[in-house]
Amino acid sequence: MRFRTVTLALAATALAALPSEAAAPPFDTPATVAFMKDLSSGAVLFAKNPDQRIPPASLAKMMTVYVAFDLIKKGELKLTDMATVRPETWRQWHGPAAGSTMFLSPGEQVSVANLLLGIITLSGNDACVVLAEHISGTEPAFAALMNRRAKEIGLNNSHFGTSNGWPDGGVTYVTARDLATLATATIQKYPDLYKSFYSRPNFTWGKTMGSGAAITQTNRDPLLGRVAGADGLKTGHTEESGFSFTGSAEQNGRRLVMVLSGLTSFNQRIEQSVGFMNWGFRAWQSKPLFTKGAQVATAPVQMGSAREVGLVAPQNLAVTLPAGLGSDMKVSVAFDGPIKAPIKAGAHVADLVVRTPEGPPQIMPLIAAGDVAEAGFFDRVKNGFRRLFGMA
Repeated sequence: MRFRTVTLALAATALAALPSEAAAPPFDTPATVAFMKDLSSGAVLFAKNPDQRIPPASLAKMMTVYVAFDLIKKGELKLTDMATVRPETWRQWHGPAAGSTMFLSPGEQVSVANLLLGIITLSGNDACVVLAEHISGTEPAFAALMNRRAKEIGLNNSHFGTSNGWPDGGVTYVTARDLATLATATIQKYPDLYKSFYSRPNFTWGKTMGSGAAITQTNRDPLLGRVAGADGLKTGHTEESGFSFTGSAEQNGRRLVMVLSGLTSFNQRIEQSVGFMNWGFRAWQSKPLFTKGAQVATAPVQMGSAREVGLVAPQNLAVTLPAGLGSDMKVSVAFDGPIKAPIKAGAHVADLVVRTPEGPPQIMPLIAAGDVAEAGFFDRVKNGFRRLFGMA
C-alpha cells in the first residue's frame, strides 16, 4: 500500500473569477489560549497556543456528557434511568466550597436526563459525580472510561482524572485543539442529543432552605442570545485556569467551534467569546465545492470485484477563505491506495485536501459510493490478465 494524491481539474478554475493572494484577517485576544475551526471545511481559522496543556475546569464536563451520549446511543443507558444521590456524594459536593451545584439532595432519585441538564445548563459538580457513579460505580472507574473514549476520538493530548474537572494537581489536563475535537465529535455524532440538551437558557432544580422556593439557574454560555445560531457548549472557571469557554454556532449551514482559556473575568469571557465568534463568521466566507452525494473522484481498488470505487461527498463541502477576497487554491484527493477490498458504502476511504496561502490544508472526508466485495477466483484471474497485458 502507498499513499496517493490525485489533483483535481477544478483546482485551477474553481475560483478563477476571484482575486488572489488574500491575507488572513487579523484577530487578537488577551486569552492565553485560543482556537477556532470551521467544520464546513476543516479550516483552522485561529490558533494561539492550541496544543498547550491547560486545566479544563468545568470544560471537562463535556467529556462526561460525551460518554453519556455515547452510552445512550448504544442503548446501554436510558434518559429515563434513575440515579440515586449517595449521602457521601452529597456531603462532598454541596455548600459554597463545592463550586457550581445542581442542588441535589441526599437519597434523591434523579433521571439521567435531569442530571445531564444539571451538568450542561447548571455546571453542577454534584450532578457529574452522581452520573459518573450511576454509570460506572465509582468516579475513578468512570474517569477510566472517559480516557478510553477520549483516545477513540483523537484527544491525544488530554487526560481526565475526575468527571467534573475539579482541580486535582495536574492529573486532569486538556488542550484547546482537543476541546475543539471533543465539541466536534459531540455535535456530529449525537446531533439530536446535542440539540436537546446544549442550548437550554435555564433549568430549575432543588429548593431553597426555609421557604422551599424552586431554584432556577441560568446557563452561563456567553453566546446564547448574543450570537445568532449559538447552541453550546460549556464554560469553565477556577483560580488556576481563569475563565474559559468552548462554544459553537451555526449560520447558513456553516458551523464554527471555538475555544478560549485564561481570561480574567466573567464579563471579559462574554466580550471575548462574542467578539471571537462574530469575527469567525464575518471575517471569513465559505465557498462551496461539492454538494452532498456528488462524486468527487474515483480510486483504484485492490483485490476487489470492481477495479475502482467512486469517492463522494458525505455532506456539502466548502473551502473557507477571507471574506470578500478569493485565493489561489489547489484541490486534491488523498488516499492509501489502491484501496483494499472489501469496501462498504459510506466508509471513509479518502480525503479532499484544499491548500490555500492563508493557512494549513483544509481536509474533508470522502466516502465510498458503493460496496465493493472481495474479488472471487475468476475476478482475480481477469484482473491478473489485465495487469499482465497493461489493459485499462
